[in-house]
Amino acid sequence: MAIVVTGAAGFIGSCLTSYLNNKGITDLILVDDFSNDEKNKNLINKQFAAKIDRELFLFDMHRFQIDFVFHIGARTDTTEFDSTIFDKLNVEYSKSLWNYCTDKNIPFLYASSAATYGGGEFGFDDEGDISPLVPLNPYGQSKQDFDVWALQQKETPPFWAGLKFFNVFGPNEYHKGRMASVVMHAYNQIKEKGSLKLFQSHNPNYQDGEQIRDFIYVKDLLELLWFWYKNPTKSGIYNAGTGKARTFNDLAKAIFAALETEPKIDYVPTPEDIRDKYQYFTEATMAKTESAGYSKPFSDLENAVADYVKNYLKTGLYY
Repeated sequence: MAIVVTGAAGFIGSCLTSYLNNKGITDLILVDDFSNDEKNKNLINKQFAAKIDRELFLFDMHRFQIDFVFHIGARTDTTEFDSTIFDKLNVEYSKSLWNYCTDKNIPFLYASSAATYGGGEFGFDDEGDISPLVPLNPYGQSKQDFDVWALQQKETPPFWAGLKFFNVFGPNEYHKGRMASVVMHAYNQIKEKGSLKLFQSHNPNYQDGEQIRDFIYVKDLLELLWFWYKNPTKSGIYNAGTGKARTFNDLAKAIFAALETEPKIDYVPTPEDIRDKYQYFTEATMAKTESAGYSKPFSDLENAVADYVKNYLKTGLYY
């Protein structure tokens, strides 16, 4: 029996593949668009049973004995505003996988996003009604659309979970360009210029650099994914953050500390094209996940950043 990982060549999908390998699981069906050579480097030395193009997989699923689907793949570009792309890749594709898992009685876990919470005016609680949420971009809207659709279904997989990933950072995001985490961009800036630029605050309630995010290390996210794989009991939508938000200044200082460099931060205006869609605060409520039985502590931000910087960014190694 095989485990499917979609988005397998991407940042989180490739880390999940490595994590499962480390658990002794190699009967993996890896699904993605494998045309990007930079992204494919994430899969070097990984063990798996098959690699299948994401378009072909929808027609080939029946060939495999599948016992779990990790649907991590998605179009995640928050600067893309053509909603038809997201409708196809994030909504309709996910519905196809959901329906197949329902028909074949296969547990199904998929990546949602904290982008569904929009500006945060309705909070970040995964136990409330999600229908009023107003995402700030088509990417977030596509994740919201599928979450709402999933909750409306009377026929479901035997177990399903949608995890709202918060600000994930860590190894294997070398290929992501503009969409890489703040940690990777900051590391590159500091190495090149000796200083770091952060956005100014345009909100009187926040000082420059005191904008707050729930940053979660990818290694902690993998523990969450493993928990749901091993405990497929309480279906639903769950946050995937740490529950302890930190400021961008905290993050910056952690990166400087990992590089053993004195902090030098310059604050620049937030670009006007994203200024009115900029989030000043995100923090996951994790009580619902804890009530389902998850009790593992999350990495301290400083320790997680140090691990990422020293063991991956400085060395160019992959997870």
